[in-house]
Amino acid sequence: MSGELDLSPPEVPEPTFFESLLRYGLFLGAIFQLVCILAVIIPFNKTHEQEEIAEKSDVKGGDQNKKPKGPVPQPRQKPKKESKKKR
Repeated sequence: MSGELDLSPPEVPEPTFFESLLRYGLFLGAIFQLVCILAVIIPFNKTHEQEEIAEKSDVKGGDQNKKPKGPVPQPRQKPKKESKKKR
């Protein structure tokens, strides 16, 4: 009944190159996702240099940088077909 119990750990084969590559790729993907989530959560403020450049362009540009406020008409590609009158 008590016999010999095999308490040694089971044999685990060595991971292949593809399995290792897949594992590290998943780790990199998870890190990339965390960075993206943190970029959304943590607001990014302009640096001092970017603010100075923006102020200089506003002073020099004046009205040149303003966009027209009206909607831009888009040309139609196909004219609408007229519907036939019912008899």
